Amino acid sequence: MSLLVVGSIALDSVQTPFGSTVDALGGSAVFFSSAGCLFHPVQVVGVVGDDYPIDRLERLEERGVDLSGVERRAGESFRWKGKYSYDLQNRETLETRLGVFAEFQPRIPETFRDAQYVFLGNIDPELQLSVLDQIRSPKLVACDTMNYWIQSKKEVLLELLRHVDVLMVNDAEARQLSGDWNVYRAARWILQHGPRQVVIKQGEYGAVLVGEEHPFYVPAYPLEEVFDPTGAGDAFAGGFMGQLARTGDLSSGNVRRAMVYGSAMGSFAVEAFSVDRFDEIGSAEITSRVRSFAELVRFDVDPEEAAVP
Repeated sequence: MSLLVVGSIALDSVQTPFGSTVDALGGSAVFFSSAGCLFHPVQVVGVVGDDYPIDRLERLEERGVDLSGVERRAGESFRWKGKYSYDLQNRETLETRLGVFAEFQPRIPETFRDAQYVFLGNIDPELQLSVLDQIRSPKLVACDTMNYWIQSKKEVLLELLRHVDVLMVNDAEARQLSGDWNVYRAARWILQHGPRQVVIKQGEYGAVLVGEEHPFYVPAYPLEEVFDPTGAGDAFAGGFMGQLARTGDLSSGNVRRAMVYGSAMGSFAVEAFSVDRFDEIGSAEITSRVRSFAELVRFDVDPEEAAVP
């Protein structure tokens, strides 16, 4: 079952109260594939400039990431620079230089067009639609978006929603898209416009899955050391989609498990700058953390104590 991601490949410069990094590997496609390849081979479509340190992506190729869909063009690569507050909950963008990414037109290689699992990273919804025009018969399509596209291209985004199975947004984006302050009503509004499921990412509070059945909530993993939240959402998507592609199982039970795997990968992402943490983990560390998630909410209810007098 092939797993395809289309998104940005960037160089990030990040400042946090706990350190900083300059021109580190970043972008939605990089974070997604770094997490997803620990479950299943990943195909990547993106663009970089002729200044991009391609040799630093070799570690992804060694793990089963196919970069043959990455175009290299003359010009500067996409660069982003940001600074986080002390609690890491607020982020200030200091600089954005799109470079060749500004003219990105996704071209899906023929060998990628039979992808069964597709993740559309946070790019222009018109480009996301163009990707779907090039994919033959996907089994599941998930996409991300952001407030900029909700504000500037809402009609196109609504058309996109008719063609995707899962929308992944944060709570502010869900509220903006629906016009409803309540995230659960907002999710229901989104479901009425196409997707079968909505994943609402809530940062340090976890993530919630809303679909036809009861909502499913996964808390954030209680970490004592957090260095860099950049890319955590895309790492979540990589774990989520990687679990589904690895198993080929879209049952409600496995989608819930995918939520936990996604949350686990998001928690690994924030433990180091860039995608460095994924160089240090394997199946043993992932399994251990997923089991720890299960213990976070496991409890027994005594029938007598549960009865209301």
